[in-house]
Amino acid sequence: MQFTELIRDDRRVLLLGLVALLAIVLGFFTFSASSALALMGAGGYWAILGTSAWFARSLWRLAKESRPWTKPAGSTAWQIPVLILICGLILLVHETYGFKILMDEVMLLGTSMGMHFDKHPLVPVRAHDLQGAFQLLDGQLDKRPFFQPFLVSILHDLTGYRPENVFVLNTALTFALLGLVYVAGRKLAGREAGILAVLLLTSLPLLAQNATGGGFELLNLVMIMSTLLLGLRFAEKRDASSLQALILSSVLLAQTRYESILFLLPVGLLILWIWWVEGRPVLDWGICFTPLLFLPVALHQKIFALRESSWELASQPGFDRPFALRYASNNFSHWLSFFFDTTGENSNSLVLSALGFLALPFCLLWAVKQLGRLRQATAVQTTCAFFTVGFAAHSLLLLCYFWGRFDDPVIRRLSLPLNLWLVLAVVIVAADLFRQKWTWRVLMVLTGLGLFSHSLPTMARHDYSMDYYVGREMEWRREFIKAHPEKDYLFIDPEAILWITHLISGTTPQQSLKHKDIVIFNFRNHTFSALYVFQRYDVEPATGRLIVQKDYDLGPDFQLETYWERRFTPLTISRISRVVAIKDGVLTAPVKAASPLAKLTTAEREKIRQAYFEQLIKRLP
Repeated sequence: MQFTELIRDDRRVLLLGLVALLAIVLGFFTFSASSALALMGAGGYWAILGTSAWFARSLWRLAKESRPWTKPAGSTAWQIPVLILICGLILLVHETYGFKILMDEVMLLGTSMGMHFDKHPLVPVRAHDLQGAFQLLDGQLDKRPFFQPFLVSILHDLTGYRPENVFVLNTALTFALLGLVYVAGRKLAGREAGILAVLLLTSLPLLAQNATGGGFELLNLVMIMSTLLLGLRFAEKRDASSLQALILSSVLLAQTRYESILFLLPVGLLILWIWWVEGRPVLDWGICFTPLLFLPVALHQKIFALRESSWELASQPGFDRPFALRYASNNFSHWLSFFFDTTGENSNSLVLSALGFLALPFCLLWAVKQLGRLRQATAVQTTCAFFTVGFAAHSLLLLCYFWGRFDDPVIRRLSLPLNLWLVLAVVIVAADLFRQKWTWRVLMVLTGLGLFSHSLPTMARHDYSMDYYVGREMEWRREFIKAHPEKDYLFIDPEAILWITHLISGTTPQQSLKHKDIVIFNFRNHTFSALYVFQRYDVEPATGRLIVQKDYDLGPDFQLETYWERRFTPLTISRISRVVAIKDGVLTAPVKAASPLAKLTTAEREKIRQAYFEQLIKRLP
């Protein structure tokens, strides 16, 4: 009764409710999809800037309150930073920096480019070098959330535009993640638990692959851990400052990866529980307006309604909806293939998978037990129990995702939050079931053995990187850029965005065919020092004949001269050619020759590829 009366009497609760209602109306009912995207294009940058600045201020406020720099450090305090440094370097030195996933990482870089040059979160789709000045001429809103591109754009603002700034960010985030994981493990069960958590995460080659890439996966893990630890602080302190930081962290987490919005569930449950226990809502006036910060998330999601292709269902034939329970059984078999692969072809950690999946059922039971006795649970137990619900919801969503096969080279990165959950599950269960001091040392020894016997050899062989030849092909393009630093040429490529983000004029084959007269004008007037074309060819296994893939075909009107050529798979050849002549007159459309592999299933393609590869090895000179 007291809690109800306080809600009625506290004007801040009423204001919070009205603002939340306003945010729901504005986010879901007021704007059409096209209006929402236009609004995000105009104001999305300023919204994420304001939220990030507020979050940074709230963290500084918490730091001033706790004043960790005034606490005396123990004689062994240096050991943990050294451990994190060594583990971070292990993750970084075994991989080369580069863009690992074709469209995701380059589109994120493109958004950061738009944020840096124009303060609009738009991916440039037309950009050219105009007499020495590179100008963005047109852009569009991408489906990917804004937080990671925003942070990269800040690095551009401070150091100048460089595509490599994204690698600087992910390098810093690697050490930040290990530090946060150590703090979480220490709070759960002490110093040795924190060390175990760091070692378990270091044993994951997938983390190394993403730490040296250009994606938003590292930031997503950092924000999950940040939100969890801020939730723990709020459960301990139960003050408005901690709540404000927790909410702002969850807002930014929701703007890091699409599915990370599910972690609002444990955050909301934790807040309501603390309010219930306290018998009053813990609020300040600033918190009352935080529901408006979720408006960009709601408005941005309308892109999936306006552009159904954003779900990429066409990339996986046979699927008619992005999420369905019927996908779960098939996805789960692929999950097992990923987590327990012993060949090194997947970037998994055997020791983490073995220990984690042993611990996971006990972790779920532990969470149910804690949720049933919340009044007796500690702040750490309460927070971890609620976040277990969040991790479970996140994993269930991916299990029902149409493209949720973790052994797919493009999709493996989506398993990172689940791998993080496995790390936390091991620590939680070990702390709950085994109270002997030697438990942590035994687990550290097992983790060390797994790291040296499986993880490090897997990182050294890079089999998992070789599978995704598109990533290696992208690095080959970047080799071309390094070899031709003048950047005064035009590149025709279906992935023209890669060239644009590296300050090189680019267009697609489709646009070149549609506007052949414009290409001819620029070719004859030497607007560019050269016109280059990137093409990919399929190799017909029976005859060795090369057939250009349809998205890369310019037809007979463009006369090409081979400049660079490289074979990334047994059945494909990538080629960079120079345009030496363009036929005038009406366009002669490309002849759409069928790919020799087009009508085959994935299994049939793999069988032919393996057979061809084996014959190739036998006949090498």
